[in-house]
Amino acid sequence: MITRLIFITSLTVILTACSSTSERGDSAAVEDRGNASGSSSTSGSESGSATTFGTGTDARSGMSALDDPTSPLSVRILYFDYDSSEVLPAYREVLEAHANYLVQNPNITISLEGHADERGSREYNLALGERRSQSAKRHMMLFGPASSQIRATSYGEERPIADGHNDEAWSQNRRVEIIY
Repeated sequence: MITRLIFITSLTVILTACSSTSERGDSAAVEDRGNASGSSSTSGSESGSATTFGTGTDARSGMSALDDPTSPLSVRILYFDYDSSEVLPAYREVLEAHANYLVQNPNITISLEGHADERGSREYNLALGERRSQSAKRHMMLFGPASSQIRATSYGEERPIADGHNDEAWSQNRRVEIIY
């Protein structure tokens, strides 16, 4: 009986100690994120080490090129005209930027996922999604990435972004998604 009481007490002490450590760790992570983005709301010795994290001469030095909203790399969805697999001129710069990123990072692979709207048979839409993803891949291959870095697949009409049955929904579903 005494052994059980000692075991339960020690288990309670250990769990209490672990939970208090976890709470302190979470608050420190929140402080670091705030300081890395430029806000300096902490004071004392913690603020000195937190403000140096991720800072440099450029405010975006800790940001990946893929996450920069001003970069063409942040565009990851290409839209297509009805019943077409031709890459629109507006997306050629985007594909070039992604291709150059792959050339600079040969260990990265991406997936180009082709989609279609609900009009047409499933088989036709699978083929159309495949043509769209292959078209995007061909455009990217012109800029030098290895073929093994780009996988082209099709989901046809199976994974719509918009569930409506109108032109607006259909235009959102005619797409190729670039997945890193």
